[in-house]
Amino acid sequence: MNATQFKQALTHLNLLDIRTPREWENFNLGGFHISLDTLLERIDEISKEKNWVIICYNGTQSLIALRLLKAKGFTHIDHLEGGLEAYLSL
Repeated sequence: MNATQFKQALTHLNLLDIRTPREWENFNLGGFHISLDTLLERIDEISKEKNWVIICYNGTQSLIALRLLKAKGFTHIDHLEGGLEAYLSL
């Protein structure tokens, strides 16, 4: 999902923010926070029934998380291309 699509749909999205706790505390858009380094440990906290959009700062870590979750059977999942950096530059 690109930043423009994200901005248009933001109020209807289930966000999964995988940034560090410090990054989350400094700025967040709400949603569910699980840092990438604990994602697999906490995977049971993420519903496979919901449509998720994974976010991070620049899109790199969210792409890694997307691939991990797809490998674990998640199908209703996407990530924000370019991350919050792209979204905030709109």
